[in-house]
Amino acid sequence: MTRQPHAPVILNAQSLRAWPLPVVSDDADKEARGAILVVAGSRETPGAAMLAATAALRAGAGKLVIATVRSMATGLALSVPEARVIGLPETPGGGLAMAGVPELEEVAAGCAAAVIGPGLMDDQGSCDFVAGLFPALAHCPVVLDALAMDVALRIAPFAVPVLLTPHAGEMAHLTGLSKEAICAEPHSVAMEAASRWNAVVALKGATTVIATPEGRMWTHEGGAAGLATSGSGDTLAGIIGGLAARGASLEQACVWGIVLHAAAGERLSRKCPLGFLARELPGEVPAALHQLSK
Repeated sequence: MTRQPHAPVILNAQSLRAWPLPVVSDDADKEARGAILVVAGSRETPGAAMLAATAALRAGAGKLVIATVRSMATGLALSVPEARVIGLPETPGGGLAMAGVPELEEVAAGCAAAVIGPGLMDDQGSCDFVAGLFPALAHCPVVLDALAMDVALRIAPFAVPVLLTPHAGEMAHLTGLSKEAICAEPHSVAMEAASRWNAVVALKGATTVIATPEGRMWTHEGGAAGLATSGSGDTLAGIIGGLAARGASLEQACVWGIVLHAAAGERLSRKCPLGFLARELPGEVPAALHQLSK
């Protein structure tokens, strides 16, 4: 049964400053800032893993492990030299095979947060993999993005809340509602999904709605038009994961991540309203975070 929602909080710099991120001390080492596991990428979309992983570091995560398909692991290791990259067995459809779950369990146990989904392929195979990996991630915040969200159709309600980041099309796939119905009532759709799945839900769009199973809700409007570009969602998932790795709760990481992502886009749009690339967004995150944290 859906809980009675709270009035939505409008997300802006003022509302963020009333909910500051956990403080990272000047003498904190990379262990104190948290390790993040990014499970992402495929033969056709290895760049999604790079975008999410780079964004996680730019948001403040201390250590980074990327798990991806074996055929792309060496290329990703060269593209993201800051990361440990683990190549896992692939399904014939290009997804992550269940045989790779044991290879990742020890790493998963030591991470402070995880982002799963950007750029994954093979709905069935990758969903089997994500479901198999879940028990090893019960101790930490988990961000499910893109294809990985399909696991909600199998194991939700989640025993421990996770974060789901659907746009309207993905929410239509997960709920069976039409995109038109979702766009007409984003607050009620997000709240119903959060309650049903026991998940924090960020329903992305020109107006982004964040809802929690307890009935809390936030709304963010605006952001640069240029953010509607390939790879932008992968970057957002990484930002949120990086904030969670350094100690924010899932909902706080999501709230801050949504605003940081928009702020990064706004900074780039001052140079050019359209045509900037998702790979340029992570570089704007540290300055935007510094500004919003003042």
